[in-house]
Amino acid sequence: MFRRRRMLQQLDDEIREHIETETQDNIARGMSPEEARYAAVRKFGNVTQVKEDTRDVWSFVWLEQLLQDIRFGLRMLRKSPGFAAVAILTLALGIGANSAIFQMLDALTLGSLPVRNPHEIAEIKIADMKGARGSVEFWGAAATNPLWEEIRQRQKAFSSVFAWSPAQFNLSPSGEAHWASGLQVSGNFFGALGIQPALGRLLVDEDDQHGCGTPGVVLSHAFWQTQYAGDISAVGKNVMLEHHVYKIIGVAPANFTGLEVGKKFDVAIPLCADHLLDPEDNRLNSSVDWWLVVMGRLKPGWTVEKASEHLSTISPSIFESSLRPDYPKASIPQYLKFKLIAHPAGAGLSLLRENYASSLWLLLAITGTVLLIVCTNLANLMLARASSRERELSVRAALGASRVRLLCQLLTEALLLAGAGAALGVWVATFMSRLLVQFLATESNPVFLPLHVDWRTLAFASGVAAVACILFSLAPALRGTRVSPGAALKSSGRGVTAGRARFTIRRLLVVSQIAFSLMLLIGALLFTRSFLNLATNDTGLDWQGVLVSYLDLSRLNLPIERRQPFKSDLLRTLEQIPGVESAAETNIVPLSNSGWSNDVWMDGSDLAHQTECSFSSVSPGYFQTMGIHLLAGRNFLANDTPVSSNVSIVNEAFVRLVVRGANPVGMRFWRQATPRNPEMRFEIVGVVKDSKYFSIRQSLTPIVYLPQAQDPHPTTFAQVLIRSSLPPAAMLASVKSAVARINPDIIATYQIFDTMIRDSLVRDRLMAWLSSFFGLLAIVLAAVGLYGVIAYLVAQRTNEVGIRMALGAGGSDILKIFLGETVVLLGIGCVAGGALSVAAGRAASALLYGLKPYDPVTFVLAAALLAAVAISASFVPAHKAARVDPMVALRHE
Repeated sequence: MFRRRRMLQQLDDEIREHIETETQDNIARGMSPEEARYAAVRKFGNVTQVKEDTRDVWSFVWLEQLLQDIRFGLRMLRKSPGFAAVAILTLALGIGANSAIFQMLDALTLGSLPVRNPHEIAEIKIADMKGARGSVEFWGAAATNPLWEEIRQRQKAFSSVFAWSPAQFNLSPSGEAHWASGLQVSGNFFGALGIQPALGRLLVDEDDQHGCGTPGVVLSHAFWQTQYAGDISAVGKNVMLEHHVYKIIGVAPANFTGLEVGKKFDVAIPLCADHLLDPEDNRLNSSVDWWLVVMGRLKPGWTVEKASEHLSTISPSIFESSLRPDYPKASIPQYLKFKLIAHPAGAGLSLLRENYASSLWLLLAITGTVLLIVCTNLANLMLARASSRERELSVRAALGASRVRLLCQLLTEALLLAGAGAALGVWVATFMSRLLVQFLATESNPVFLPLHVDWRTLAFASGVAAVACILFSLAPALRGTRVSPGAALKSSGRGVTAGRARFTIRRLLVVSQIAFSLMLLIGALLFTRSFLNLATNDTGLDWQGVLVSYLDLSRLNLPIERRQPFKSDLLRTLEQIPGVESAAETNIVPLSNSGWSNDVWMDGSDLAHQTECSFSSVSPGYFQTMGIHLLAGRNFLANDTPVSSNVSIVNEAFVRLVVRGANPVGMRFWRQATPRNPEMRFEIVGVVKDSKYFSIRQSLTPIVYLPQAQDPHPTTFAQVLIRSSLPPAAMLASVKSAVARINPDIIATYQIFDTMIRDSLVRDRLMAWLSSFFGLLAIVLAAVGLYGVIAYLVAQRTNEVGIRMALGAGGSDILKIFLGETVVLLGIGCVAGGALSVAAGRAASALLYGLKPYDPVTFVLAAALLAAVAISASFVPAHKAARVDPMVALRHE
């Protein structure tokens, strides 16, 4: 490559030497110098051809030809800036959208934890927790502390095992809470993962011993930077968490944010300090508090399957030894049957993954379909360019260019478009992926995903660009280089390949666009209607104008007998705020994805006829505050106290499923024993209308409401619902001021109920918005493609139009011809698109609410909308053909 001139000179010298040597030999044979040279040249052959043949075997020629093709391709694209801009921008949008979704999937499902040898990390959990009794503290919890300690002592499959649990630590000494994300970890947590400190030291086994007082804590690198400005003297200082002072012993590295993908921690404390967070709840010695995740690093030679077999073998002894007296006796036989298994955990745990993985895979399929539509559109444009360049290609073929050489040139031009589109698409992907993360994050549920352009993202974008290049360029290139040079040079430029075969390809491309566009439009309408069904769903609750206040009263040091009276006085004070209509306390905020359930049976019935019911413990003003109407009986009264008989209010679903339609007022039922209470009997004193309990998606279930005043174990935590006619900001300010006046030591967190509901619909809103955007984009691209085909058809049949009009055809007749072509293409495309939609609908069924994936109304609406847009796009060139002057049409070439 860098000695080309020298090699050419050497080639000229070698050829000249061959000819001179032959000339000298001819002279020696008796020829004259002129005859001798002529004979030598004639024997050697065509010098130019020899040079070409020689250069063809030089190793750098292919690169030289590629550079020539690239330079020529850039000149051709510069001559058509409009075409180049449209192609690059549409490709960038298609490749960028696919790459953005892939980046999200990569971060959520394909990546590994930033720890040493993440493939060795496995989770130890119960194979099936159905029937486990007690409280599950967070979605991934699978072990109690006694169970974790038994696993640690008895297992032999792991070189080290560790436990952890997410937490929230209040940094504020009083007033409104200021939260830090926390981790409660076993002492060997960091060591087992192979994490090295960025500053100071990390926790070790000696830091996690029973009765550890106020041990040292570890800060995350981000928290150290934001709260301590990266000051190295932060190590050794104190930090207050939940009103307790801890010493900072170290800072974790910047790349380690925890083991839950989508979340990050600020402060890590050892498990032994759990008693400081809630002195009344001894989770360290409880068999009914499920709050830990147990993981381990496999020993060399051990596999996950082998570890599962080992854990299954030792499970009986582990569960028998981990039992504590607080576990309900009736449920012990089922507890002893639990089996432990190992599960790969090199990618960490993630609620975000559980909730969004299927949605993101579906979105990747949607964006892939959009890219197919982009490619078919570009293929149509490339076919049109090939028609206009037939004469150029034929001249080059006549001058000796092979068909392969012409194909390479055309494919190089397409590769330039795809490369530019991919480069711009990577930037679009970075922007879109960040927007997606911001969309998924809410005020109460922040999302942290380390999105960056790595080799996987670049490889994916390059692969998508290469596939797109082949899809939109190969057929036009093959068609464009099939021209006979003689026929092309004899033509006057109309394009000899613009006949029936080429137009058939363009028709097929448009039919494909219509089919894919209809599929995307059906998906967009399904997800949009599903989201509207959720947003307008009758939950039986009136949450507009309701504020949720989470109040921590632990710093007040109230004795247990004073807690309920204090809460009642607090509610009365809040109800006196101007603009407040009512206030109530509940242990379960409805539609918050939290709940409490237990089995019940009617008094005197067989124990085999038990029904699982949801429970809520509420104050008397709850039903008024949440807009739940009382249908029969009475509300809770002031004389419903711990010394009076246990009473309850049930909903309509309870009447249907448990009482079987009879009037339940005055009836009694039994509730299964709980970890804190034995079996208890309750009298039904009222019936209320049905309402959703766990989430909007959940169907109506039996609910039992109990009076808070009869709770034998009142806590120092209160969830207060406040209904007000004030604007949300004014209501929030008034409630904050009132709580501060009641007692400044109350730690408070606030949330607007309406905001909480909107946040719970983030996934459905995301699918509705993105599918609608891509569906509309697909319609636009299909309309453009159909417009191009009809305009091309009009240009090819202009002479025919003139003849028809000269023979008496009117404008409406011409219009019918071309619109008829549109209707045929539209009909075929809609049939194919409908079939594709039915086949693909199964993947979306789990994400829909109140709709079937083959909903006929949605199919009809989508087809009608697509037909309206397609006919409108075709009407413009068809109307232009109908108004052409017959004499002009007859003279058209």
